[in-house]
Amino acid sequence: MKRGTGTVLAATAALLALTGCDAAKDKAGQIVSSATAAVASAAQEKMNQVKDGVNATGDVRAGATRVDGDRTVAEITATNPKDQNADYTIMVNFRDPEGNFLDAVVLNIDDVAPGKSRTGTARSNRTLSGGTKAEIAQALRH
Repeated sequence: MKRGTGTVLAATAALLALTGCDAAKDKAGQIVSSATAAVASAAQEKMNQVKDGVNATGDVRAGATRVDGDRTVAEITATNPKDQNADYTIMVNFRDPEGNFLDAVVLNIDDVAPGKSRTGTARSNRTLSGGTKAEIAQALRH
């Protein structure tokens, strides 16, 4: 490719980026939406694999998010109110400031003693930009 052709292509790409190409934006939005739906589906599938779990969303709290390398993380705390050790399987959703779904992960916190708490780290599957919040979507005690 000649130097002049590369410059024209770069300028065209910049112009499209500045003016916005609706078709390209729509396609990119569809790809992101499809990938996001696949992540949520995979997380729910993992939750569905837990046998004999009881709803324990009230036992679990999500801490503030922070960036760790190229991922977003949040400390998740499970507090066991029962009289025997328990394991927790927790689905954590990451959302942007407007509440839009960004990512979902499943975290296990095992062997939580009666009346005690343990923490684990939920780590996003991909780089998330902007402010994010972690929320407990589902938690099972088993």
